[in-house]
Amino acid sequence: MVFGVYSIYKMGAVNMEKKWLYSLVCSSLLCVFLLATTFNLGLVSSLRSIDTIFSLFPTHMAMNQNATSGSDGLAPPIPRFAYLVSGSKGDLDKLWRTLHALYHPRNQYVLHLDLESPVEERLQLESRVRNDTLFSKVGNVRVITKANMVTYRGPTMVANTLHACAILLKESKEWDWFINLSASDYPLVTQDDLLSTFTNLKRDLNFIEHTSQLGWKADKRAMPLMVDPGLYMTKKSDIFWVTPKRELPSAFKLFTGSAWMILSRSFVEYCIWGWDNLPRIMLMYYTNFVSSPEGYFQTVICNTPEFNNTVLNHDMHYISWDTPPKQHPHTLTVNDTKNMIDSGAAFGRKFKGGSPVLDKIDKELLGRKKRGFTPGGWCSGKPKCSEVGNPDKLKPGPGAQRLQLLVDKLLDDVKQGQNQCI
Repeated sequence: MVFGVYSIYKMGAVNMEKKWLYSLVCSSLLCVFLLATTFNLGLVSSLRSIDTIFSLFPTHMAMNQNATSGSDGLAPPIPRFAYLVSGSKGDLDKLWRTLHALYHPRNQYVLHLDLESPVEERLQLESRVRNDTLFSKVGNVRVITKANMVTYRGPTMVANTLHACAILLKESKEWDWFINLSASDYPLVTQDDLLSTFTNLKRDLNFIEHTSQLGWKADKRAMPLMVDPGLYMTKKSDIFWVTPKRELPSAFKLFTGSAWMILSRSFVEYCIWGWDNLPRIMLMYYTNFVSSPEGYFQTVICNTPEFNNTVLNHDMHYISWDTPPKQHPHTLTVNDTKNMIDSGAAFGRKFKGGSPVLDKIDKELLGRKKRGFTPGGWCSGKPKCSEVGNPDKLKPGPGAQRLQLLVDKLLDDVKQGQNQCI
């Protein structure tokens, strides 16, 4: 028995010794390779620095290169999007229509009707998703049942967005970009168009409209202090002001822009995990900032060296603003159709529920029938799109060409050093 135990111990020691020798040999060979390369001893044809050797491994940046196309010549994989589609009182049917126009089985969706919406509407939304045959089968549509209070002028919209991001990170490890929309948004291209265009993009790109030229916003938004009752009350009410005003920060630079964006998964993870604490500091700062959804993500990304050169200065929306100060977008109508198409944008904002312009978009841009899904290569069954065929099959149309022109322009701007976080 003692001999048996000793034999097992001895065999284990021999195996551990072999593993140790194997690791030592591998480490020695790597060192020899690096030294030989550094001193040009014939292992490579030209002198390279150690930094150059390590640059062969994947890095975050290199924005002008394709996403993940390798030396094997294979096409890069088709990406996946993670959507937050949110609404408020009276938005149930609008949100439901937008979801069907946006749907693709490759993507993930989180739906949210805020606390101002009646309980009946929130329960009906959850029931519709649960009882939809396709959604139940694919399992990629989720409803936030414990509603959040959301007030656009306060920080609650940022909190709601981060909440959805956390859910999406927890529930799925396979999406590449996060997109936040409201029930008043509507797609101007099909999901096949969007997926096809984004297939050849670096997965670390972020589409965020931003500027550091605050103008009047410095005095009217950054310096005043306000409190949002939506943080601690169940009824929506307006923000109220407190004194005195504060100075502009010197520890970081403020940026402002659009509340709508397309964020890379890596940046979303950074905002949620906040490993260097900047996202948390920004969250505390913007708690008392008017219209924080228009500044939080811009300020975080532009003050983070790891991400500030991944930004394309566009929110991928077509919005017809009022005259300066551009605070209230016009409600889009049929008369805006040409401008929407010419913009090349992926989404339009804002639309009134049941508007004839939505029917026109469905018919002419999306090919979508009433109460149905926007058709794509994945569609199968009778009626069409009642079953999922091949979710990796894409059928991009003219929308992909329009969108590609816009993306190419944004990439050219970056190459020329324009529209960066400065």
